Amino acid sequence: MNTRILNALKQTTLIEEKQTASHCFVEDMPPYAINQELSLKAHGRVLSNYFFKNKDIYISRHNRYADYPTHTHTFLEMNYMLQGHATEIVDDKKITLNTGDLLLLDEGSTHSIKALGDNDLLINILFRTKNISINLLNDLRRSNNIFYDFLLSQVIEDSNHKRDYLVFTKKRNNEVQETLDRIIDEYYLKRDFSNSIIKSYLSILLVQLVREYPLNGPHQENKSSLLAIKVLKAIAEEYKTVSLEELANRYNYNKNYLSNIFKSEVGQTFSEVLTRQRLIQAHTLIASTSLPIATIMEQVGIKNKTFFYQKYKNYYKTLPSTDR
Repeated sequence: MNTRILNALKQTTLIEEKQTASHCFVEDMPPYAINQELSLKAHGRVLSNYFFKNKDIYISRHNRYADYPTHTHTFLEMNYMLQGHATEIVDDKKITLNTGDLLLLDEGSTHSIKALGDNDLLINILFRTKNISINLLNDLRRSNNIFYDFLLSQVIEDSNHKRDYLVFTKKRNNEVQETLDRIIDEYYLKRDFSNSIIKSYLSILLVQLVREYPLNGPHQENKSSLLAIKVLKAIAEEYKTVSLEELANRYNYNKNYLSNIFKSEVGQTFSEVLTRQRLIQAHTLIASTSLPIATIMEQVGIKNKTFFYQKYKNYYKTLPSTDR
């Protein structure tokens, strides 16, 4: 990690000075960072998506010297123990993180953090599942790994999903820590194209975590899952023009049969997954180019403007113009 950044992260903040003096938690974010409506329903603090204004990933160093109250959020969070140790309570379970450990928290998981000491540096990395691509999940699917299941359940919004967190302990192989350090460096150095580079590093990090996390055993893919993988791959590579009817002809299956198999294996319909892939591609173009929205729609294969704006707002909770 960049020495200048590491030294800056060690410096005491104004919030920390107040917490040291009062021995109590001091609010460290503006009122609009808290979703008041959801907080009332949840009877606790629910953090909103305000962190992602003009960026896809938000990083901060956790304030020390006071217990952080129980809260939840509408996005995924990684807690990376850069230095020292921390104790968190996640859904009433006590978790201890040591140097190099990583805690991945699900959307909606409830957690609090015990007071950190002078030498404890806990890095918060916040990101939305909307930036996890189908291409990446297609590659990870073959691992038969519970981390893949965790990510997939996020993208398809599986209501039966029960894993609220995953803990990755530091291994002798330091590649995960090296990638995390690069993400932190890139974030704080604020160089040109940092957001794009950080998103790429995040994809690398997710794959590295799959490597690190214990497998459930040899994966015996059946005929249905292999077929679903073929369809996912086609969607990822041919999202502009691909259709269910064309794929049914390509793979010599009845269209309705293929549709039912795909939904059974993936958890969503073909059209739902295709639309999401197109929206992800559109979002990337909107955020990284100055192309007109109409041109972007055409490039990703969406013809109906009303449909595009409605689906984009439902998926990203904002209008396309806001992401420019």
